[in-house]
Amino acid sequence: MTKNLTLAIEDELLDRARIIAAIRRTSVNAMVREYLEREVRREGDDARRADAWAAFFRETGTPRSGPEAGEGVKFDREELYNEVLRERGLL
Repeated sequence: MTKNLTLAIEDELLDRARIIAAIRRTSVNAMVREYLEREVRREGDDARRADAWAAFFRETGTPRSGPEAGEGVKFDREELYNEVLRERGLL
């Protein structure tokens, strides 16, 4: 279901947004909707990524902060980079 939303923005900003929308052959409405979709998706991605890293540290027994941080299982830089690359689907 689609809902209507009323926004209050400055005239100059709206004029410039309309120009950009025309160049992109879309509408200001579509631009705002796409922006909000991107932000919501990114927020979800960030939360999933944080959960994944928290699980990683829990599983390895490596504290993320506090006086115990750095004790326990050690990882070298390359191993952590590889973990990030795997997370991003690059490895």
